[in-house]
Amino acid sequence: MTVNDTNALGFAHFLAQSDAVGKTLLIILVGMSVVSWAIIALKGLTLLARQRRSAAFLNFFWNATSLDAVAGEIATHGARDPFSHLTSHAMHAQAHHAKYGAAKLEEAGTSSEFITRTIKKVLDEETTRLENGLAMLATVGATAPFVGLFGTVWGVYHALVAIGLSGAGTLDKVAGPVGEALIMTGLGLAVAIPAVMGYNWLTRANRVMAAKLDAFAYELHTFVSMGQPLGADTATPANVRTLPARHGQPAIA
Repeated sequence: MTVNDTNALGFAHFLAQSDAVGKTLLIILVGMSVVSWAIIALKGLTLLARQRRSAAFLNFFWNATSLDAVAGEIATHGARDPFSHLTSHAMHAQAHHAKYGAAKLEEAGTSSEFITRTIKKVLDEETTRLENGLAMLATVGATAPFVGLFGTVWGVYHALVAIGLSGAGTLDKVAGPVGEALIMTGLGLAVAIPAVMGYNWLTRANRVMAAKLDAFAYELHTFVSMGQPLGADTATPANVRTLPARHGQPAIA
């Protein structure tokens, strides 16, 4: 094999020599890579914005003077994060049940039971929203190496067939085409590794967010349904809309 032959080998030479199957597999890998990076970027930016808005709302919520002030904040700026979304629905459910009672089957039971079902429904919706797109990342991470491996096997097969037809089976004639075919395996791994890392990062971040949301939902339900925080004096009138005490501070009436 001459120096010019060695320089001619590479990805461009492999692409020029590959057939429709090889090129189709390459297009699939490129598409997988584009989709996975788009999901990672979009979900990552959304996650950062959601965390910032959630922190701002929770800070306002626990320092608000009343639940009416929280309702006013949500009405002014809207429910832009999971915590404000959950709070808005819980407050609406309590007000709706207090005004209309159990007018329909979905509203059956006490006000506390209706609020519980509403919170559970919102939590399910938020969990689904957090997990959107993650299935695609998991699919890319699991299948991209096999797509690349299939491309390598296909390329090696055609390289060996061409070598057999040429009648030159020496090592220098075999190493180049086979080495080129291995490029597909490398591409498959290059596509799969970022997808798996992005999936793990987003899954962990979503798990932390869901845990915080569950803890907040428990306290929110107690306050909205009972009108008082956990551990509060049972003699406190139910119509006094106090906010739960936080970090050792007394409840705010």
